[in-house]
Amino acid sequence: MKVTVVGAGGNVGSTVALSIAERDFAKEVVMVDIEKKDGDNTFYPSKGRALDQWEASPISGFDTRLTGTVDYEDTKGSDVCVITAGVPRKPGMSRDDLLEINSKIVKGVTEELVKYSPDTIIIIVSNPLDVMTYVAHTASGLNKSKVMGMAGILDTARFRAFLAQELDVSPKDIQSLLMGGHGDTMVPLPRYTTVSGIPVTQLIAKDKLDAIVERTKKGGGEIVGLMGTSAWYAPGAAAAQMVEAIMLDQNRIFPCAVLLEGEYDIKDIFLGVPVKLGHGGIKEIIEVDLDESETELLRASEKAVRSTLEDFKKLMDK
Repeated sequence: MKVTVVGAGGNVGSTVALSIAERDFAKEVVMVDIEKKDGDNTFYPSKGRALDQWEASPISGFDTRLTGTVDYEDTKGSDVCVITAGVPRKPGMSRDDLLEINSKIVKGVTEELVKYSPDTIIIIVSNPLDVMTYVAHTASGLNKSKVMGMAGILDTARFRAFLAQELDVSPKDIQSLLMGGHGDTMVPLPRYTTVSGIPVTQLIAKDKLDAIVERTKKGGGEIVGLMGTSAWYAPGAAAAQMVEAIMLDQNRIFPCAVLLEGEYDIKDIFLGVPVKLGHGGIKEIIEVDLDESETELLRASEKAVRSTLEDFKKLMDK
């Protein structure tokens, strides 16, 4: 069992790697990133983080070997590859700038990964997530069951954490489902949210539930506002959970960004919907019943994601 994490010199990637190692199901985690130059000095963040994390293994009690590298040949034979590489949007940078830069990064990374691991499964964490998953799918040539994006697990985790805080209960007892794109257009489904089987709508007032939904939509922005940079602990743990479900064939039901080909009457885009994750990747796309208002929200989310995808395609045509 071998897992590769690209972008592992950064906070999200290194957290993915450590979360996988601490779960102790993989034989090896390969951490890939580019070298960094500062004047006459050359640094290797992925190698340094891998060494630091491996030195924690006697304390944390895991056997998974962590290897840092700048050479994709070291990723050969990876069962699952997680791509976190990319740049954050900076002041003065347009959405098109971000699309162009990150799409080139994700495309190049994907091509290198499948060169050495042609049967791998790819999980995308890079933003804008839905479009970057499309880029990876196109560049890899892999079956749609083997390419997916991580967003829904992070969004539901935030939703559950906020609910647990409000209700003063364990987050482990809360199950929820969110669909659609990542961020402001996500589709909350309180009807499918329970606390130990009890519908959450019986435990919390509507105005408080609505406020938690809105906080969840802006969860990433809240972190940025507090730290001046984006989150990494929760995104890293979410990606690691996906890897675990696949590697251990757990058949977990998670919301993930996947290619839809008629499900929910949506075609030809990656959008967050519930799927069954296990050996081989996506075993099944699950279609849940949506009422009229939920369907309208999903259509609005589809429209927003499709708009970004069309902008990307126009940019590539130029």
